Amino acid sequence: MADVTDGQVSPERSTPDVGVGPHAEPWPTAPHFDPELLAAGDRRNVVDHYRYWTVDAIVADLDRQRHGFHVAIENWEHDFNIGTVVRNANAFLAAAVHVIGPHRWDRRGAMSTHRYQHLHHHADVNAFAAWAAEQSVPIVAIDNIEGSIPIESTALPLRCVLLFGQEGPGLSADAIAAASMTCAITQYGSTRSLNAGVASGIAMYEWARQHMPT
Repeated sequence: MADVTDGQVSPERSTPDVGVGPHAEPWPTAPHFDPELLAAGDRRNVVDHYRYWTVDAIVADLDRQRHGFHVAIENWEHDFNIGTVVRNANAFLAAAVHVIGPHRWDRRGAMSTHRYQHLHHHADVNAFAAWAAEQSVPIVAIDNIEGSIPIESTALPLRCVLLFGQEGPGLSADAIAAASMTCAITQYGSTRSLNAGVASGIAMYEWARQHMPT
């Protein structure tokens, strides 16, 4: 992308390579290392601890540490925020992400983090609610509707599923009815709502603030 300054277009600025290049020989031989990455370099968006690891090895290591909350989002209009929700779920080490409604969504926004995250699909809210009841996981809806309570002053369950709606319509009536509580993110400006991508990051951070050691 060209750089625009004071209306003038300048040549594209070079950016440093992300990640690391080929591993120095002799290569490590532990089974979690990927020979192709050791040879070619690892340019993925992963923390340094996972450089040169296979995807399966990263997932297995994350599975030993995952947190007690899940994330769910309704997908009736193919919401473009789902990729961001998945990326946030990876950043905060959610147990899994649940997509309610149509299975298809744009994975580009996830920046490949869906490879490290468990994804589940539920045909409708009833199927999702049945899963939550079977797992004894309370549903915490995130929406700024009448009767919602501020998330920052609410004790979130250690095990729960944070449920988000879509840009514009928010959560459906069926989703609100399935939730054990509805929390809102306090806002101070003129906009009525936050998109699901932003809201999910705030809600997951609040869960982590309450339950993770500093």
